[in-house]
Amino acid sequence: MQSDTICALATATGGAIGMIRISGSKAIECTDKIFHANSGTLLKDAHANTLHYGTITDRDGTIIDEVIVSVFRAPHSYTGEDSVEISCHGSSYILKKVIETLLDNGCRQASAGEYTKRAFLNGKMDLSQAEAVADLIASTNKATHDIALSQLKGNFSTELKVLREQLLKISSLIELELDFSEEDVTFADRQQLLTLSEKIKQRISTLLHSFELGKVLKEGIPVAIVGKTNVGKSTLLNRLLHDDKAIVSNIHGTTRDSIEDTTIINGVCFRFIDTAGLRKTTDEVEAIGIERTYQKIAQARIILWVVDTMPTQAEKEEIQTLTRGKTLIEIFNKADKDHPATAEAIAISAKYDNDLSQLETAIFEAADIHDINEEDVIVTNARHYDALSRAHDDIIKVIRGLKENLSGDLLAEDLRHCTHTLAEITGGEIQSTDILNNIFSHFCIGK
Repeated sequence: MQSDTICALATATGGAIGMIRISGSKAIECTDKIFHANSGTLLKDAHANTLHYGTITDRDGTIIDEVIVSVFRAPHSYTGEDSVEISCHGSSYILKKVIETLLDNGCRQASAGEYTKRAFLNGKMDLSQAEAVADLIASTNKATHDIALSQLKGNFSTELKVLREQLLKISSLIELELDFSEEDVTFADRQQLLTLSEKIKQRISTLLHSFELGKVLKEGIPVAIVGKTNVGKSTLLNRLLHDDKAIVSNIHGTTRDSIEDTTIINGVCFRFIDTAGLRKTTDEVEAIGIERTYQKIAQARIILWVVDTMPTQAEKEEIQTLTRGKTLIEIFNKADKDHPATAEAIAISAKYDNDLSQLETAIFEAADIHDINEEDVIVTNARHYDALSRAHDDIIKVIRGLKENLSGDLLAEDLRHCTHTLAEITGGEIQSTDILNNIFSHFCIGK
């Protein structure tokens, strides 16, 4: 299948322009069969990286559309193969007819992620960069965009390359000693190797710890809105989301279950969770909702505690106990009624006041997200995290072995495991087609 010439729609339907991508050894030949340039030039004679205006016709010679065709020649294309991109009008009928005509003339419909998979197999990018393509397409805010772009540029790959080079340096010295074991020659200073191993362990640990941040940035930083019934939690959720997501009522206990949705504040995604009001109740369904409130508090990083009257000392102590280890922001709602607010609280009127800038600033600052730049390496992929965890275990074994003065052959084995595990991230040690197919199957068609 790798030798097939493939085609697929590479843009979303419904736009003014649609683009169809063709890639493979016969990409230019297949397109020449259906494309007629106004200049009379055949694409097989065209220079690389050139645009050509003309028409696409079906098997009967009927014109389907006027198009612009881009020509790319191997290895200077996204996939590393000869490639053609046809820009048509965005009509779903036109796009379908062009693809059908290509299929009639030697192309095969591309599978999900096949273009990027070919780019990986042809050495245009490593596996972590290929996965960053999917993350970049899926990015919904500045933070996830910047992380994906950093990985696509190869910053994560470079980090792993440095770690592997350091591991190979240790391995080569250890294995050199094994080759001269009978001569009792020492090539490696064990203390220096231990120091280097500790540095490698520390860097892998830092990458592992970044996964927590990467995960919440990808899924949205969880923010739970808690408080008594009827203090305006659902109204506040609707204001923060700029949408009537939750039912608002003066009746106590309206919210029986948690309601979640995301919004962007200063380029970062936050996942707001409206919860059932905290109170004692005999209603079985409401009691289940309140129990879920406690679960959502445990999962959240930031807690918005909404009150509409001065809280008692007992209430303060209770919420502080519930939210220990979290960032707590006290919000005094219904400020339009001139109730006295505590000095620590942010006073708002969720019902009437649309300006929540002070609260949004407080939420963003509570997230403590530093500006992400193109040099930052933040792990967001669970597969990468798993490989780093195993590499971390391996380097700990190496450190323990160096401290206990284990034989070189045992140290060399743990070093090989660590090196190979890190290589899995970039694809250097992945031989299974099933693993690659699983990774690329999550991509969209056309990419």
